[in-house]
Amino acid sequence: MARQARIYYQNELAGYLAEADGGFTYRYDDEYLISSNPKSISLTIPVSSQTYHSKMLFPFFDGLIPEGWLLEIGEKHWKLNPRDRFELLINLCRDTIGAVSVYPMEAEENG
Repeated sequence: MARQARIYYQNELAGYLAEADGGFTYRYDDEYLISSNPKSISLTIPVSSQTYHSKMLFPFFDGLIPEGWLLEIGEKHWKLNPRDRFELLINLCRDTIGAVSVYPMEAEENG
């Protein structure tokens, strides 16, 4: 079963990031696309109705993961696997410095 996350841009649901056997996908939310002024979450992931694919975690999302002492606290406090970048992303990037936040989707929400 693929793991998924909801991606927010300035507290507005922007899209969905998913991990599957073949890598990762990102797609913008349909409601976000038709909103009055949808913004790209990243220059490398412009607003589009297409689904983006990557064999590894998109560099933009990987860059949101904290480093150093903050990462160490997360790994120890939540017993996170430091090599599972998706797990780190969905657990440590809910309140980022920038405009983008990441929240895990629970299995029953998948659809």
